[in-house]
Amino acid sequence: MSSFIKQERLLLVATVAAALGYGFEHAFLSQGRVVALVVSLLLIAAILLASMRVAHHAELLAEKVGDPYGTMILTLSAVLVEVVVLAIMMTHEPSPTLVRDTIYAAVMLDINGILGLAAIIGGLKHGEQPYNDDSARTYSVMILTAMGISMVVPEFIPEASWHAYSAFTIGAMVVLYAVFLRMQTTDHSYFFSYNYPEKKRKEGAVDHAPVSLSGSIGVMIGGVVVVGALAELMSKSLSLGLQGSGAPPMLIALVVASISAGPEILTALRAALANRMQSVVNIAMGASLSTVILTVPVMEAIALYSGEPFQMAMTPVQTVMVFITLIVAAINLNDGETNAIEGMTHFVLFATFLMLMALGL
Repeated sequence: MSSFIKQERLLLVATVAAALGYGFEHAFLSQGRVVALVVSLLLIAAILLASMRVAHHAELLAEKVGDPYGTMILTLSAVLVEVVVLAIMMTHEPSPTLVRDTIYAAVMLDINGILGLAAIIGGLKHGEQPYNDDSARTYSVMILTAMGISMVVPEFIPEASWHAYSAFTIGAMVVLYAVFLRMQTTDHSYFFSYNYPEKKRKEGAVDHAPVSLSGSIGVMIGGVVVVGALAELMSKSLSLGLQGSGAPPMLIALVVASISAGPEILTALRAALANRMQSVVNIAMGASLSTVILTVPVMEAIALYSGEPFQMAMTPVQTVMVFITLIVAAINLNDGETNAIEGMTHFVLFATFLMLMALGL
């Protein structure tokens, strides 16, 4: 028991934070905007602690089953956290653009932020880093198709037809993901793995205690529940804290995207330093694809159930940034090796995204 408490102390801290938050909710909400903003930052930190434990146990399971199943578990756990946070925030603070902006921010963060930074630090340490280029091409075309269907075409759909197109989008995303899942786990699983030399495998290896399947799954479920509880508190305090502050509209979307991507960043950077770029590609591109292809049908189903449509069509600036990102990714990830220069191109795009967000675009 003591060893469990020691191992899961971060999750326990997050749980205590949730308990204190609910106990003193009315007190801190009545203290004004500054206190609410400080509490929001503390709650975001607590959510990150809980999501890090979820990601840690997903990583243990990932190492147990190996690629491609491993990175699939990692990305699915991150998307689950994101969907939970999004759904709860939409319940308390309905916003027609929050889902769209969060998915857009997640794609910018995953491809340009995570992949870009990992390729830079990995390239500076190891030079050119190999990976299976079949995976990159598959991810790129799937992301382009999914975002085109769900976030570009809706701009041209008449308002009276949104129910029909929303239902079609749900079906299209489910079919796309079902085919992708079959390809990733059966016939074309080799697309998403890379045979590293044994020396490199040892360099990147990390010794862990024997993995308990039921224990890890239990902690992951508990972590998601804690994240949901904290997200409900954060939604209220953040809304109050940002009232009249002039903060960019995209800020909340970036916060939601960062919560789910935080643990992925650490995992991807460790993989890059260990010269395991295939894991980085699977995490960054796989997380982007999972965010679009899984978040969209869940949130569209909520929209159909509530009768209130979301604004899913991207703005012209967002559309341009997504297309530039995917074109750059298609060029950079076409030769089976990454380097620091390629990483810098993506990281500059991420900096551009942050600048546009600061300008309110």
